Amino acid sequence: MKYEKWDEVLAPYEHAVEELKVKFKNIRKEFLTKGEYSPIEFVTGRTKKISSIISKANRLEAEDIEKEIEDIAGIRIMCQFVEDIYTLVDLIKARTDMKVIYEKDYITNFKDSGYRSYHVIINYPINSIAGYKEIICEIQIRTLAMNFWATIEHSLKYKYEHYIPEDVAVRLRRAADAAFLLDQEMSEIREEIMKAQVMYQSKSITIREVLSKIQELYDLGEISRSINYQRRLDRIDSQKDIREIVALKEEIEEILQYYKNKRIDD
Repeated sequence: MKYEKWDEVLAPYEHAVEELKVKFKNIRKEFLTKGEYSPIEFVTGRTKKISSIISKANRLEAEDIEKEIEDIAGIRIMCQFVEDIYTLVDLIKARTDMKVIYEKDYITNFKDSGYRSYHVIINYPINSIAGYKEIICEIQIRTLAMNFWATIEHSLKYKYEHYIPEDVAVRLRRAADAAFLLDQEMSEIREEIMKAQVMYQSKSITIREVLSKIQELYDLGEISRSINYQRRLDRIDSQKDIREIVALKEEIEEILQYYKNKRIDD
């Protein structure tokens, strides 16, 4: 099928990619704001290039690209651990703003090339000035190691026009196995890594709260006191134990509560 108005065809897909990126970034933000470990490391997205759509449509002999090509809109989510991938799949299935059509588990059933990833194909609703429309989107979920390998493979496919020489392909398969071994090793120490990251995130959140409260003191005219608190925070910021930072926060909160009570009494 020939498409002349590509801007109109691709507009809802571009819309979907931008919305989905924001939604998954917000999921990550929610976890971190609560001081919890996030299964999402980072999110990217793209709309397939017109030349790639045409090439794939010809290869599949597709008559309707909107129904037969599932990756025109593509979201890629990177995770630190293999376990995070399956956690994220469950989160996607539980959402009401997207509907899972089917899944492809290329981690348990990896490709002969060595490719590993988890693909979730969804129906995603778009509301625009043109009206309501459901479009098909592909969500790829990978570990950082899987993504590194897949990025290299993609570059080689581009160089060799999808026909990678056998000697290079063999090396790629070995590299894929090595990357997966790395993922397995990381899974062995997953709990320790997660604890360390949560502790770091909790400290960052507490420091932001202390800085905000120091600013409140400054705004109330307690300039000298706020400067002293800032100096104390600078001294204890490098410590791994956040108990002193928490104690500092509670001390400042008592002073702020005094001012609040004073305003009520006045």
